[in-house]
Amino acid sequence: MTAAMGLPRLLVVGANQRSSSVSLRERLFLEPEEIPTFLETLRGAGISNGCLLSTCDRVEMILIHDDPDMACDAVVQAFADRVGVSASGLSEECVRLEGTDAVQHIFEIAASLDSLIVGEPQVLGQVKDAHRLARDAKMVDTTLNALLEASYRAAKRVRTETAIGERPVSIAAAAEKLALNIHGPLSEIGALIIGAGEMGELIAEHFRNRGLARLTAIARIEVQATTLANRLGGHHAPFDQMETCLRDADVVIAAVGAGRHVLSQDIVENALLARRRKPIFLIDTGVPADIPPQINDLDSAFVYDLGDLENVATEGRAGRDEEAILAARIIHEEVQLFVKARAGREAVTAVSALRQHFEEIRQGVVQENSVDVDAATRLLVNRLLHSPSETLRKAAELDSVELSELEAAIGRLFGLEDESGDKGSGGKV
Repeated sequence: MTAAMGLPRLLVVGANQRSSSVSLRERLFLEPEEIPTFLETLRGAGISNGCLLSTCDRVEMILIHDDPDMACDAVVQAFADRVGVSASGLSEECVRLEGTDAVQHIFEIAASLDSLIVGEPQVLGQVKDAHRLARDAKMVDTTLNALLEASYRAAKRVRTETAIGERPVSIAAAAEKLALNIHGPLSEIGALIIGAGEMGELIAEHFRNRGLARLTAIARIEVQATTLANRLGGHHAPFDQMETCLRDADVVIAAVGAGRHVLSQDIVENALLARRRKPIFLIDTGVPADIPPQINDLDSAFVYDLGDLENVATEGRAGRDEEAILAARIIHEEVQLFVKARAGREAVTAVSALRQHFEEIRQGVVQENSVDVDAATRLLVNRLLHSPSETLRKAAELDSVELSELEAAIGRLFGLEDESGDKGSGGKV
């Protein structure tokens, strides 16, 4: 982990699709209306500056705190209390990033480069929603606000300067094309979405925008199904009614990615019999897969995963790889710009503090000796050099390496080295 100058207090803590299981992320997931209460819990634990990003891919806290270890422990404990497990056990499935690493992570999330489906358009909106909720809870200071705003600018550059964002849209369009080929107009068919994964929601939303007649949402966690149905203008049903829902579904969008299949060959076969072999178009957006490949062997069942849809939408992979490389380069540039800007602000703050310190010493000298200018200036110099001289003396007694570093820093700060690198006439303090 890297703690860049000006960002040693920035921290990301939580669970994501790379660090933890789907089941844990499902248990940690918070609906938007639950987040203010969770943030208030963290405020009570000593964290007053942060926002919570809660999606199907991740539940991560982005925060700034003077004591990163304490803050990390507090966040993990709050998560553990929520799901009823030990903090020590939960921490094994949590990610912790600091400084520049945290900035990189946040920028990649906003630009949808850290998603299972690169280029998902919903992700940026989710980050902005998290920002808004934290701001409403008065949990966002100027530094955190600047970080998130910079991530939006980075995401905009990726969107405008690369074709990354076209990939999910083209996949959804490919799914629509196949649905039209199998069933005809979307205005005459119904769809079932299982789970609440972002890519599945994107395809379902695309279908609704293109005239889909009916949409039903189900999920193991009922609140996810109800929330998804409300967002998409559809209906929701209990998860245990999945077999009944399948009989009425012309299109099935599987969006769980739990590492186990949510459908079986027998369930789909029974649904096809009840439909009198009217086709079912099954879209598997799960990573890992939600639908076993053998269902494709059933008459009137057509299974397409994301790779299949992408092959329909685009030709060749070289272009997509080039876009990913370009997007990564943009994120790197934006991270460096942000880090340098924050370091510059920190330097200005340090100089301002030093100026104020010197001014207080000057005023004291003037009050003591306002007549003899020569004596006053000698006294001023001695007092200004007193603390640095003591620090150098102690360093010389304890650690010659530290002394060399301090001397080098003084030379750089006050321009005591000539172009050849030798000490100038100023010599040692």
